[in-house]
Amino acid sequence: MGYLDDLFNLAGKTAALTGAGGLLVGEMARSLARAGVNVALLDVSEESTQSLKDEISAFGGSALTVKTDVTKRADWENALASVVGCFGGVQILINGAGANAPTPFFEIAEEEWDRILRVQLTGTMIGCQVFGAHMVRERAGSIVNISSASSGPPLSKAFTYSVAKAGVKNLSQNLAREWAPSGVRVNALRPGFFPSEFMKQRFLTKERVDAILGHTPMKRFGEASELTGAVLWLCSDASTFVTGAEIAVDGGFTAMTI
Repeated sequence: MGYLDDLFNLAGKTAALTGAGGLLVGEMARSLARAGVNVALLDVSEESTQSLKDEISAFGGSALTVKTDVTKRADWENALASVVGCFGGVQILINGAGANAPTPFFEIAEEEWDRILRVQLTGTMIGCQVFGAHMVRERAGSIVNISSASSGPPLSKAFTYSVAKAGVKNLSQNLAREWAPSGVRVNALRPGFFPSEFMKQRFLTKERVDAILGHTPMKRFGEASELTGAVLWLCSDASTFVTGAEIAVDGGFTAMTI
């Protein structure tokens, strides 16, 4: 056990996570906290992260909540100052704030297009600028941007979201190239289908569920906890030569043809 403990040791590091009030990123925060990481829970609604902070504190973890609208640079700068002020630094950033809509293409309003792109893609870019600058100065850090099975080929019923996630993948690869000499790694995590209540209500008709599971070799949806192994690996020194990668955790969805 000593070998694995050393290889994956994250104790004492600090991670900032956007979209921490959501299903998937919330579970990532729990996992990191259990591994001894100080976690900063960034979300536009502090109410959505307060219960998670309480839960983490209850099992002995260390957590901070920071109200953060990822589309606003001032919020990002405040978040960085708050995290560094509380924990002394930050070595991990997970960009997981999201927005989506199932609007048919001809009905997509420019306001909806702009909103989704700004949350998903521009927010990720600003976060990488603000936190990435800190990491580059410190010459150490791991950034995990949340991509999607829709980053390419795109998924139906998620036009703007798919465009944004393709951009997240491209941005991650660009930054991986730029920052590798500075000791900062940037990767994308590509989840398959991990349905939230939002997805179930707006996207998952019986026909769509049948289509998804028919294209997933494991024939089931993922559980949020099944993303955490990849997250811990990408954040730890076990992945020191991994940058610019898009890691699929999708039950084989990406590998499926006929």
